[in-house]
Amino acid sequence: MDRSLPPPVGPALNGDATRLANRRARRLSAIGLMVADQVLIFIGFVIAYWMRYSAAWPEPLNRIVVEVATRNQVDLVAFLPIVLPLMFFLGLRFATRGLYRGSPRINLLDQMGSIVSTTLIGIALLIVFVFLYKPFFYSRLIFFFAGATITFLLGSWRLVLWGYHHWRWTRGQAQDRVLVIGGTGLGQQVMNGIAASPGLGYALVGYLDDRPIVASDRTPRVYRHLGQIEDLEQVVGAQNVQQVIIALPFWEQGRMPDLVQTCRDLGVGYQVAPDFYQLSFDRVDVLQLSGVPLLRPKEILLEGTNLVLKRILDVTLVLASLIVVIPITLLIALAIKLDSSGPVIFGQRRVGKGGQHFTCYKFRTMVPDAEARKAELHALNEADGPLFKMRDDPRVTRVGRFLRRRSLDELPQLWNVLRGDMSLIGPRPALPDEVARYEHWQMRRLEVLPGCAGLSQALGRSDVSFDEQVRLDLYYAENWSVGMDLRILIMIIPAIIGGHGAY
Repeated sequence: MDRSLPPPVGPALNGDATRLANRRARRLSAIGLMVADQVLIFIGFVIAYWMRYSAAWPEPLNRIVVEVATRNQVDLVAFLPIVLPLMFFLGLRFATRGLYRGSPRINLLDQMGSIVSTTLIGIALLIVFVFLYKPFFYSRLIFFFAGATITFLLGSWRLVLWGYHHWRWTRGQAQDRVLVIGGTGLGQQVMNGIAASPGLGYALVGYLDDRPIVASDRTPRVYRHLGQIEDLEQVVGAQNVQQVIIALPFWEQGRMPDLVQTCRDLGVGYQVAPDFYQLSFDRVDVLQLSGVPLLRPKEILLEGTNLVLKRILDVTLVLASLIVVIPITLLIALAIKLDSSGPVIFGQRRVGKGGQHFTCYKFRTMVPDAEARKAELHALNEADGPLFKMRDDPRVTRVGRFLRRRSLDELPQLWNVLRGDMSLIGPRPALPDEVARYEHWQMRRLEVLPGCAGLSQALGRSDVSFDEQVRLDLYYAENWSVGMDLRILIMIIPAIIGGHGAY
């Protein structure tokens, strides 16, 4: 099933001519916006003049306005020497604040903030200048009115304009064609945000990544893979891209300067999404270097004394549970033997701490030739990332399905815990071929002993995406405590009883 986005509205060819036309249109739009602001500033001052000298105010405002001392009725023309500098100052200030960059996507609150602060500064400077030279010529109250009316008119105009753009964007009109660089992790978040928010004014044409995302039921959306990252120049021209969002993982930040320069050479807009998503892993240590703040990923806590303490806890809990575990394992072994031919215990090569291989033991839950049949089922994989899982795997036996549902097939791993290959709590041990497909940041989960269960099992088991599993594993390793191990053990009990996410 194709879950990709519908094709963006707009031409995809004649890239150079279209980009030139778009650049000209943005320039004209910025000029038109500036002219409109200047007209509204002048109208706002005219309204302020009317409010000060001609409006009929009700009581008691009438007395306040009328009793302001003025030598004579001042003509509107007499205010031009101060109105024109005010218009010039506000226009220049708005331009430096980015309100005329031709992009209607500037946050509405930011626009309002710029309008209010700039208008107040302009009126304040005008008051200081005027009353230093002609203290009794102009009414001071007119400047208060002018500040209020100019702010109201400019703010209302921006609100109407923003509403108009948003209305068009939600209907797929006048959207910028956007290309995302980076397909996993942060890139997926960016693309999901574009797909979920058409009101942002972006039409996603696809993404560039050296390794495309593989479609599966575990992946909620699969976007168009348009090539490798080095194909940026060709794709921008072929797809008439107007905006590029660079969302690379932090270990590929070295490619950023070349990509930015390519975007500049092509004349397309670009934005950079900082990869705090994978750099911080939810928590960072904040350091300072001569007043410069530095972010450093939290260190792994499962080292030294903490590692010894965890080992004592593991061995103690395993030995204490043997009186219950041994009778259960005997019953399970008998059930497996009666259900299907083959060995009771299944040993498999797994990757442990530091990338060391070890034999992980489980009760056999599949037919004897399960590994040989795995290749033919690859297309039916329901897990994301490097994992392979199926809800209705035909290789699973009747008893095996029950054991998997209750996680009883993992009881032999208590022997791995006693041997020191594994811990009771930790990242699940991965297969060598899975580790071979890890991204660099995911390799960090191999810095601690694998476990019989972990945070992902407690929170959702197989229903948790692989990236989220890794993030939970890293959070656990960076924030380990005895209390956390005990809490995870308690959380796993209802997950096992309910059988949610296990297959």
